[in-house]
Amino acid sequence: MEEFQGLHAPAGVPEPASSHGNVRLNLDGYGNRGSGFPGLKKRGHGHGNRSWIKIDQDGNSKILELDKATIMRHCSLPSRDLRLLDPLFIYPSTILGREKAIVVSLEQIRCIITADEVILMNSLDGCVVQYMSEFCKRLQTNREQAEDLPFEFRALELALDLTCMSLDAQVKELELEVYPVLDELATSINTHNLERVRRLKGHLLALTQRVQRVHDEIEHLMDDDGDMAEMYLTEKRQRSEAYALGDMYFQNDIPSEGRVVSKSAPVSPVRSISGAQKLQRAFSNISPSKHGSLMSSSSNGENIDQLEMLLEAYFAAIDNTLSKLFSLKEYIDDTEDLINIKLGNVQNQLIQFELLLTAATFVTTIFAVVTGIFGMNFVASIFDYPYAFNWVLIITGLACVFLYLCFLFYFRYKKVFPL
Repeated sequence: MEEFQGLHAPAGVPEPASSHGNVRLNLDGYGNRGSGFPGLKKRGHGHGNRSWIKIDQDGNSKILELDKATIMRHCSLPSRDLRLLDPLFIYPSTILGREKAIVVSLEQIRCIITADEVILMNSLDGCVVQYMSEFCKRLQTNREQAEDLPFEFRALELALDLTCMSLDAQVKELELEVYPVLDELATSINTHNLERVRRLKGHLLALTQRVQRVHDEIEHLMDDDGDMAEMYLTEKRQRSEAYALGDMYFQNDIPSEGRVVSKSAPVSPVRSISGAQKLQRAFSNISPSKHGSLMSSSSNGENIDQLEMLLEAYFAAIDNTLSKLFSLKEYIDDTEDLINIKLGNVQNQLIQFELLLTAATFVTTIFAVVTGIFGMNFVASIFDYPYAFNWVLIITGLACVFLYLCFLFYFRYKKVFPL
């Protein structure tokens, strides 16, 4: 990929660290010397331009200001794919394989990966800064070493790695906060603890949805061999170069033969197929690459084991993170069940106490009725005896106590509450 020209440091945008220095694209004179984004005209700031970080195969990073149309032309992407990278909109995690690029939107890492560069959306988020610095470091460290993975898979691997580690770290942090709160709530049920659990449960739900989206995207990608085959950008580029080389052989071979051989002379069958033989030799020399057959990635029998094993590793990691969240949710549900049981037990005790009070109120009312009757102003022979009213009170009190005991034995017999 040819270098950009007219680069200068961005105003107001922090520059990530790089061993080769960071630069920013000046939108004047784009394409005069064969830049990677030809035909870009000068536009004022705030007219669709965004800050991007370009990382090449050597680990050099540059901060560029590019608009949507330029990226669409350079990477052959439709506008709907770029909308997935727009930070103003919330889209589910996405990994799309296109003809010349891979569109990656995983949490805060939003980038476009081609066969020889990564165009990363610039941001102050820690994941973006870490991705840029770590990827540049890996490329510069392994520059002289042979890599088993092509460039696009190394970029995709780091994006998946950082996303899985970030989500797992958030889950561990949530676990450290949730478990003590739940244990405290189980021992002391109050409004403060209930509010803390409600807030943490909302955080858990949001985090589970984010992890689930990444999990589903990786699983969907692993289930579709065609999508995985589209991501072999290096092989597709080499195959395209092989086709171009074959066309060049035909164009160079046929006219030269036409000048040597006369129109009336017989054409030798051996000489006439020399161009096809050269094309066949060209394909046979290029096809045995270290990433597999160039012609196999577009057929039904694609050699996608390399990408599939890569995705399986991170699918297992994100599945483990999702299992932690489900376990945490189950622990919260168990705590809620325990709290409901405790509250139900307290409610039952209150009902039992209310029942006892009701029975006591009933027998007390009987005693009050009897005493009220004898307190009325009427003439009766019983008042002629001095201690008669005392005996009435004693007998009435004993009857009320006996009646209350009968209520208690009845409640015990019906197992309303244990006594």
